[in-house]
Amino acid sequence: MIEARHLRVLRAVAATGSFSAAARELGCTQPAVSQQMKALEQSTGTPLLIRTGREMRLTQAGEVLVRHAAGILAGLTAAEEEVAAIAGLRAGRVRLVSFPSGSSTLVPTALAALRAAHPGTRVSLVDAEPPRSVEMLREGDCDVALAFRYGPGGATEDWTDLVVRPLLTDRLVGLVPEGHRLDGAGTVGIGELAEEPWIAGCPRCRRQLVEVCESAGFAPRIDFATDDYPAVIGLVGAGLGVAVLPALAMESVRHKAVRTVAVEPAVQREIVALTLPDLAQVPAVAATLDQLALAAAR
Repeated sequence: MIEARHLRVLRAVAATGSFSAAARELGCTQPAVSQQMKALEQSTGTPLLIRTGREMRLTQAGEVLVRHAAGILAGLTAAEEEVAAIAGLRAGRVRLVSFPSGSSTLVPTALAALRAAHPGTRVSLVDAEPPRSVEMLREGDCDVALAFRYGPGGATEDWTDLVVRPLLTDRLVGLVPEGHRLDGAGTVGIGELAEEPWIAGCPRCRRQLVEVCESAGFAPRIDFATDDYPAVIGLVGAGLGVAVLPALAMESVRHKAVRTVAVEPAVQREIVALTLPDLAQVPAVAATLDQLALAAAR
């Protein structure tokens, strides 16, 4: 009989490469990890790990078990949560991962409403950009992932194994310093910024910027690049360059020395909430998806 706690230990050992590191991650002792791994190998009747000095690597059987572990554990979580709801416990746990501009805009409104409606539901929040956030969901490290993809090319991303809840369409806007020659312009073509120094954002936004500029016939001269949206806005405000950022990122950050302009051709990203099919049936997860949709509609 394979036990869920043994699968969690196996995943931790596979991810960290040692019993001691897995023990630190799980908050237990190294002997406890060793004992649980021994019990799992006895249950399966075959070695799952090859020990070479201080390092561990998976056998073929171990690789198969780790590959199935995320789905098994997600299914167990779904079962536990549904049973708890049926039993009338009115409790739940949701592990949410979100990209930074979503964390500062959509998430606070959604979680405040969720707490008011379901005070027994506990929600944890971790920041991660896609595709890492989507990987975390598939690996069983979160229950809901707030993610985005650029269209139309972004539609090729394979989310067919996930439940996709569309939330909103977010357009990229141009940022120029106060007093810039385009300060006050309603709409500008991206080509009008061809000779400007650029401040680039997150890796995916940076890649999208380069693709859009190249389609307009130029390669942007990127002087600065940072994943921190307030830093991008601050650099533009200091007159060090121009930028394009998602409109959502501008909602929580204001800078008096920065002006926004609409950029053509329009570049949009689709904001979605993702979860696994089993988890979508969990009441606390379903309520979180609903509140994220309501927050996006406001």
